[in-house]
Amino acid sequence: MAKSKPRSKRPRPESESEPITAEGDMPQKRFYRSRAHCNPLSFNENFDYPTRPDLFDWTEDHYPNHPSLSPHDDTKPNDDVISTFHSLSSVRPNVLDIGCGFGGLTLALSPLLPHHTILGLEIRAKVTEYVRLRIVAHRKEHPGQYQNCSVMRTNAMKYLVNYFPGGSLDKIFFCFPDPHFKKKNHPRRIVSERLLTEYAYLLKPGGKLYCITDVKDLHDWHVEKCSAHPLFVGCSEEEMVADPCVELMRTETEEGKKVEREGRFGHDKYYMVYKRVDGNLESAVTAENFFETGQFGVEVFENEKRA
Repeated sequence: MAKSKPRSKRPRPESESEPITAEGDMPQKRFYRSRAHCNPLSFNENFDYPTRPDLFDWTEDHYPNHPSLSPHDDTKPNDDVISTFHSLSSVRPNVLDIGCGFGGLTLALSPLLPHHTILGLEIRAKVTEYVRLRIVAHRKEHPGQYQNCSVMRTNAMKYLVNYFPGGSLDKIFFCFPDPHFKKKNHPRRIVSERLLTEYAYLLKPGGKLYCITDVKDLHDWHVEKCSAHPLFVGCSEEEMVADPCVELMRTETEEGKKVEREGRFGHDKYYMVYKRVDGNLESAVTAENFFETGQFGVEVFENEKRA
C-alpha cells in the first residue's frame, strides 16, 4: 500500500481569493519561491505600460506618501490645485534596481538616499509580490520611512523608455544578473551594446551605472561593453571606495549574502561602476567610429564570409 505524502506546512487560506500574507505582515520567502531567471526575449505575458512617461502617475500605487508630497499650507488655499499638480508630477523614480530579486538592495537604498526615489524592477510575478509586501511591512513597522521606495513588475529590456524620460535617472543597478553562459544566449544579457545606449539616454550626465556579479566571465563582459561605449567612463577605485552605494551593492543583496554564506567562487564578487559622460548620442557618433565593430550593437563583417 502506497504511503500518503505528508501534508504541506504551507498555510492554506480559507478561500482561494484570500492572500497568503496579509497587507502589513512580513512575507515569508519560502512561499514566494520562483525560478531563478526567465528568458526576457521570449517572455510573452502581457504587461501594461504607458505609451509615454508623462502619462504614468507614480503616486497612485507606488509612492502615495512620498516625502515630497508635504501637506499644503492652509494660508494659501488658491495654490492648492497648482501645488498638488506639481508635487504629483515631480514624483518619479530616479534610482533603478533592475532585476531587484527579493528586494534587499531596494530597501537598503531607501534610508541611504532619502532625497531620491528608488524603484526595484522585477519580471517574476511572485517575487515582485514578495517585495511589495516586504516594503508595505517595513512602512508599517517604521512609520514615515521607506516611502521613497517601491517595486514594479515589468520587462526592463523592453519597456524602460515607456516609463522614464531621457536624462531622468541618477543611478541604475544590475546586481548578480543572469550570466546566460551559452553564446547563443548572450543577447539576453541585461548589459549589451544596444541596451547601454538606452541606459545612456535615460541617465543624467554624471549618472552612474553599477554592475556586480560572482561570475568572472560576466564581469569581463560588463567591463568590455561599458568601456567600449563612448558615453560611459569607468570610475576609479578611489571613487568606488568612497561611494556608499557600492558597499550596499556588495552586502545587502540576497545573492551577495548567499555568495558569502556558501563560499561560492571563493567569496569573489566582481563589480564596476561607470559614469555617464556629459555628452549626447549625436555627438558621440562620428564618421570615424560609426563603422567600428560593436558600435551601438552593430557588428560589421569586412571581407569575410559568415559561417
